[in-house]
Amino acid sequence: MSFPRATGILLHPTSLPSAGGIGDLGPAAYEFVDFLTAARQGLWQVLPLGPLGYGNSPYSSISAFAGNPLLISLQRLAEHGWLSEKLISTLPVEVDSVEYDRIFHGKMPLLFEAARNFVKTGDAEAHRRFAQFRQQNQWWLDDFVLFDALRARLQLKPWNQWPNDLARRERSALEKARQDLAEDLTVRSAVQFAFYEQWRSLHHYCKQRSIRVVGDVAIFVNFDSADVWTHPHLFRLDRSLEPVVVSGVPPDFFSKTGQRWGNPLYNWEVMRAEGYKWWIQRLGWATQHCDYIRLDHFRGFDQFWEIPAAEPTAIHGRWVDGPKDDIFLKLREALGGLPFFAEDLGYITPEVHALRERLQIPGMAVLQFGFGDAGAHMYLPHRFTPDKVVYTGTHDNDTLLGWWKSAASEHERKNAESYLGLTDKPVHWAFIRAAQTSLASLCVIPLQDVLGLGSEARMNTPSEDQGNWRWRYQPGALTPALAEKLARLSEVTDRIPEPAPPPPHEDFFA
Repeated sequence: MSFPRATGILLHPTSLPSAGGIGDLGPAAYEFVDFLTAARQGLWQVLPLGPLGYGNSPYSSISAFAGNPLLISLQRLAEHGWLSEKLISTLPVEVDSVEYDRIFHGKMPLLFEAARNFVKTGDAEAHRRFAQFRQQNQWWLDDFVLFDALRARLQLKPWNQWPNDLARRERSALEKARQDLAEDLTVRSAVQFAFYEQWRSLHHYCKQRSIRVVGDVAIFVNFDSADVWTHPHLFRLDRSLEPVVVSGVPPDFFSKTGQRWGNPLYNWEVMRAEGYKWWIQRLGWATQHCDYIRLDHFRGFDQFWEIPAAEPTAIHGRWVDGPKDDIFLKLREALGGLPFFAEDLGYITPEVHALRERLQIPGMAVLQFGFGDAGAHMYLPHRFTPDKVVYTGTHDNDTLLGWWKSAASEHERKNAESYLGLTDKPVHWAFIRAAQTSLASLCVIPLQDVLGLGSEARMNTPSEDQGNWRWRYQPGALTPALAEKLARLSEVTDRIPEPAPPPPHEDFFA
């Protein structure tokens, strides 16, 4: 399958220039959507939206279902009476890179205070929606807020280091914990309610302007997460609740020892016996809150690299068959379709391509990868077909200008100059035009490349554990002239957004 032809921008909400030191779902997000509308963009791609775990990475979350509280707009909460405007002024006002530790310690107490105020004094209509939210999402919410509260009470220790009765989810221990923490659980539920009210409002605003939101789902989950604690039988754990095997990728040109990611691997036999219920819930939840979904590490559904947990590197792993077609046939049956595209970058076997093609799931192409030897030309526009989603770069790449100035070889630059007909005009616009004019159905450009920024604006360097996910753009960067330039390109490349079905009326506060 292919998607309706469209173009858009990759920008995680943390990168918005919101007040308070981190981007959020408040006014700056709506201003960005207004810019997308003026620029005739039909897509806004975000990274995973879950609560952050190790390294502040969106791909390292403590829940596959909960929202990241740091993205909640305190300004909007204050407008609805949850919080005093004076308290918000205590947060930093700078719009440079995100300082996660400072933001976490400054913002989370205010969020909890706002949630407590809402629980005690919120208006009747908001409480009706809150009760409905809790009832409809009980299947994940109750376990998540209990996990979150226990984790906080136990100094953020991994769940398998908790008292044995809690780690093993003995019924009497869970009931007692729910009684002891009842008020805290209600407050943490209210925080999640605030996140999803604000996200649904923003998504509704996008739909009204025919902008599709592209979400992102990582194939694996953290060991220290509500998901593994709640469903240990779905993962390859031993009797001590430690992972038997973990995820990663084998040694390659980039790393002699491979990459040991460390996520627990799934017990696919058990998941298959349960009809892939957890995956249906996970991707059903994702498609409720986004219009298209990027499936990270698609290869893992065909074969995954299994590393014994005791191994310090990825060298001594092996390829093991994944669920292949089976899981996607169940997903299609349950969800009514597969609005997904596959992250199928790097070394991909013919079997993985065949799986993707059988399922009619589009794949990805990244222009930065296309200018090496002949084997890299699969990432050049003349090789694209409509079942591709093209990027100039992803969140894991350097920006185009950063790559061009420091990482691209002389050979790659000469190839790009020949292919793109580069002149003295800005290099990044030549790449953007090449992506836009290709046959790929969707074209996604990181905002850093639209703005022509260098390596200082890089979002993530995969080999580094610290200092990532911090970039934010400056107020005033999204000018009318830039919107007009993008709009003209969208029009001439036939990527004007198709009108979206009118969104249903929904009750939520912005």
